[in-house]
Amino acid sequence: MTARTIRTLAAVTAGALLAGTAACSAPSDGKRGKATDALVVGIANEPETLNPLLGYGKDGNSKIFDGLLRHDADMKLAPALAAALPEVGDHGRTYTFTLRDGVRFSDGKPLTARDVVFTYRTILDKKTNNPSKGELDAVEKVTAKGDDTVVFSLKYPYAAFAERTVLPVVPEHVAGGQDVNTGRFNTQPVGTGPYTLVNWSKGEKITLKANPGYWGGPPKVKKLTMAIIKDDDIRATRLRSGDLDGAILPPNLAKTFKSDEDRRTIAAKTADYRAVTLPTENRVTGDRAIRRALDVAVDRTTMVDAILEGAGKEAYGPVPIDSPWFTKGTERRHDLAKAKRILDEAGWRPGEDGVREKDGHRAAFTLWYPSGDKLRQEHALAYAGDAKKAGIRVTVQSGTWEVIEPRMKHDAVLAGGGNPADPDFDLYNLLHSSLAGDGFNNMARYRNPDVDKALDEARRSADTGDRRLAYDQVQRELADDPGYTFLTHIDHVYVIRDAWDGFSTQVEPHDHGLGAGPWWNVEAWQPKK
Repeated sequence: MTARTIRTLAAVTAGALLAGTAACSAPSDGKRGKATDALVVGIANEPETLNPLLGYGKDGNSKIFDGLLRHDADMKLAPALAAALPEVGDHGRTYTFTLRDGVRFSDGKPLTARDVVFTYRTILDKKTNNPSKGELDAVEKVTAKGDDTVVFSLKYPYAAFAERTVLPVVPEHVAGGQDVNTGRFNTQPVGTGPYTLVNWSKGEKITLKANPGYWGGPPKVKKLTMAIIKDDDIRATRLRSGDLDGAILPPNLAKTFKSDEDRRTIAAKTADYRAVTLPTENRVTGDRAIRRALDVAVDRTTMVDAILEGAGKEAYGPVPIDSPWFTKGTERRHDLAKAKRILDEAGWRPGEDGVREKDGHRAAFTLWYPSGDKLRQEHALAYAGDAKKAGIRVTVQSGTWEVIEPRMKHDAVLAGGGNPADPDFDLYNLLHSSLAGDGFNNMARYRNPDVDKALDEARRSADTGDRRLAYDQVQRELADDPGYTFLTHIDHVYVIRDAWDGFSTQVEPHDHGLGAGPWWNVEAWQPKK
């Protein structure tokens, strides 16, 4: 099946799934009505679960749940379920939180310290299938002191620990007593957040309603619907027809709404990168010379200008170039002559058709991207074009993640990721050899002992200077021994109906779901007067 066929099938499927919504909500003039107590947003990604014990909402803004802390508009930590920021003791090895008074779960039961203990202990349990539990590796034990105090004891000082306490807290009386991986809580969650779940139609939409007992006050947006539309073109069409109040769109589609007086276009800075995985177990992509040549053959500046239309920046690793953690001097500029020289010196000689060969093997591999994702498609095609100029043939294919995931061991993937909160969250999961082939962690199966050592040192230090030196080493090693070709960091562009006050943007992670976007603080919105 061709990429075009798969893309067309995805478009037809997404359109059919939303047909019922369109029939009920779209007025004949192509615009939604004047109601300001309901919001329908179109997003590209659907969560696999609504259970925080399995990783849902770990970076905050989950809407159904709250964490002990939250991020404000400037990405600074602020109290949520905790009454204040934690007291830190024992040279960074203990964190003590006092809970906010009067918080109740949406079923009316009070929040207690035991619920916090249950949440973290369950996530850390070996039986729990939470792919991000490694971010809590520093936790030795969690204890409750009475109903309102929780103490985290760490094995070692972990500078990023407070950032991990934005993950949602769940009620033991509901989530306990069932299989954490398959139980009903995965699709029937109960939390303390500003919204409660009404319905989840898999592949179509998630519908939420305002929680009247929310400790922060009942939201003015009473009904919140997350429409899952994976195809960018269909998302734009539904927005234009009035089915959606807002949506995330690629820059070239977002600009078609610029002249619409009833809608606003908003760009959010992000840590969201696009990169090509280069599996080390593939004979071609596992060759260091191939990886180094591709790293300088790619024209990142043209990608930013032509694909992102300036809404982004060049990427040389997970850390954005404007981050204080970025290591200056690790930029790899476009240099086709250098790429050819690297390949020549390594014995990769051009064949009759221009594709290089070595020891009877052609410099050729397959690159997958998820169907319907226009930005990844365009990145993949541009990457293949740049590689061809160096004598490397890249065959671009599209498919669902169900098709792609089993092939990640040997085939390249146009991957995405990024978290602005702390460099540990990206670099460790992406590069540490202990996570090689662990789902979407370390997809390239990258192994570099010096990188492992530096990552461990940075994770176990509370000293900012020592951490900076360690991350500098990681980024220099990655420049010399790339396991991925990093392409761009992309700004997220949204178009939204101009009917509310109070929305803003944060520096966003890779996630394009309900937790990111102008609606990250929808519970605080007010109808426009």
